Amino acid sequence: MTTTLEQLRAGQLAGTRRLKLACGLSEFPREIFDLADTLEVLDLSGNALSRLPDDLPRLSKLRIIFASDNPFTELPEVLGQCSQLSMVGFKANRIRTVSGQSLPPLLRWLILTDNEIDTLPAELGACRQLQKLMLAGNRLRALPEELAACSRLELLRLAANQLSELPAWLLRLPRLSWLAFAGNPFSEALETAAFTDTPSADIRWDELKLEQQLGEGASGVIYRAALLARHAHASRPVAVKLFKGAVTSDGLPDCEMAACIRAGDHPNLIPVVGKIKDHPAGTHGLVMELIDPQFTNLAGPPSLESCTRDVYDAGTRFELASVLRVAYGMASAACHLHQQGVMHGDLYAHNILYGGRGRALLGDFGAASFYATDDQDFRSALQRLEVRAYGCLLEELIDRCDWLAAEADIAAKLVALKENCLSENIGSRPSFDEIAAVLRQLTGAGDRDTAAFAAV
Repeated sequence: MTTTLEQLRAGQLAGTRRLKLACGLSEFPREIFDLADTLEVLDLSGNALSRLPDDLPRLSKLRIIFASDNPFTELPEVLGQCSQLSMVGFKANRIRTVSGQSLPPLLRWLILTDNEIDTLPAELGACRQLQKLMLAGNRLRALPEELAACSRLELLRLAANQLSELPAWLLRLPRLSWLAFAGNPFSEALETAAFTDTPSADIRWDELKLEQQLGEGASGVIYRAALLARHAHASRPVAVKLFKGAVTSDGLPDCEMAACIRAGDHPNLIPVVGKIKDHPAGTHGLVMELIDPQFTNLAGPPSLESCTRDVYDAGTRFELASVLRVAYGMASAACHLHQQGVMHGDLYAHNILYGGRGRALLGDFGAASFYATDDQDFRSALQRLEVRAYGCLLEELIDRCDWLAAEADIAAKLVALKENCLSENIGSRPSFDEIAAVLRQLTGAGDRDTAAFAAV
């Protein structure tokens, strides 16, 4: 909740642990230091700040600081002196310089999305607690080799930079699970081909009638709409996603749109009807099948505390049959995507729509990346990277699964599969095709039609 400067100055916030101020600040309010004994989370986003005070470490309990949408031109070096600081977010500033001295010793989560950074300091490799690094929308041409020492790094966003390649050491990081690199020069041709070489119907804007808004994410707004028939009186309900066009924490909306089209048809993906043509404002958009409203997000996104792991509603439980069906559907969908040269990049429960009884649809391609399928080594490395993300999902489902005594053998084999997916010996992880084969066997579905088994 945003508080006011007047409340702070009046001493009404004594004892607070979280403070959010967005009131056009051009200087750091000294009254914040009155909260030094308790303040843990400080959000100064949406102001006009360009520096932080040299005595910021007086906030000795400060764990998290946000200063997005401010005109900082460098990441303040004083942050490196804050002994308890683990999360730093300076999105959408004007930052060009990141000094090694600006990195706090316990850094776990660093957000520098949508800035002007072309070089990162070698000292980043000394941040051994680093799990989440968000760098989309900068000017990076290379990554410091020292980053290879960050063995805990799990999520990395590199989309919309100036990288000419991904360094080989990056794909050897033992815990890296969620990677996005679209919108860089080395992948540009593949992204263009997704539009030009993949069949997709053009749907004129005047064939659509927008109705109520269904949701909004970082990359766009989703509406319920009616698709008007061209040669008949009937229309049919659809969903329309209109992209915002700005860089997101994951990457570029155009790349997301290309990935949705490239993904093609699969029972566990949301079907794309076509792309919008002739929008009066030139806005890009997709028309998709309207999903039954009983489908809801399987989980919520990671919290500030969980960092890289999703948050489930308290009391969430699944039967073993449902877990097996979700697990098979997601493995099958991921296998299909990699066959198209697409890595989802955000394989998480919060991006899965769940309709009960194991029915699941994988959505949100905002972090998707493209690669050439004829490069077998690169393809294998990316797939096994994403298999670890799948292993995290499987672990979360198993942790919330109830099974009968008669199902204990199946459950044990499912746990073993999860352990293989999470292995830090990357080469030992199974492929998605191998995972799907195991799950077909566990469900007794080996002799069934796999599409019918996966269908929602």
